[in-house]
Amino acid sequence: MTPGAEGPSPRRRGRPSRTAGTGPDARTRILEAARTEFAERGYDKTSVRGIARAAGVDAALVHHYFGTKDEVFAAAIELSFEPALVLPQVLGGPADGLGERLARYFIGVWENPVSRAPLLAILRSALTHEAAAKVLRGFVLRRLLERIAAELDVPDPTFRAELAASHMIGIAMLRYVIRAEPLASTDPEKIIGMVAPTLQRYLSDG
Repeated sequence: MTPGAEGPSPRRRGRPSRTAGTGPDARTRILEAARTEFAERGYDKTSVRGIARAAGVDAALVHHYFGTKDEVFAAAIELSFEPALVLPQVLGGPADGLGERLARYFIGVWENPVSRAPLLAILRSALTHEAAAKVLRGFVLRRLLERIAAELDVPDPTFRAELAASHMIGIAMLRYVIRAEPLASTDPEKIIGMVAPTLQRYLSDG
């Protein structure tokens, strides 16, 4: 048998494949697997190796794209919120409608079963695990609140953005985690209608 006729030589352990399991599709599979793993297992019981196994790739490839488990966790959060796609729409409209757009965006994310499951796991993990809380704080502060604050033409924009975030996270806790009634079963449009003026007051001088 001629050299090479037995097929490709086995790749070294610990290195991501240069063929199958790489490319944009692999990155997407890793993120989707991470969302599922964090949603089903929580932060503590989720591992990079488990995410890789669920995605059908080497653990080394997860490290290649995302680094540590914390960074995969942060990417899974971003995948749920998609801030790069949505924030320009939220911030780009008339200033007097910002509160309603922000409330509608936030409630919409939580009402969507696809994004709600991983967000529930993320929020629960942040309540019980400091590493998860640190990642969530960093994401909320850097990727969401700082970008919102940068667009506000008001005094203390970061403080105002944090007040708005605290209001919305409180609603998420009571409605989706604790499931307190009657909030848990109230029509989302009613919540948006009542919350929007408060968010507007936080984020503007009006």
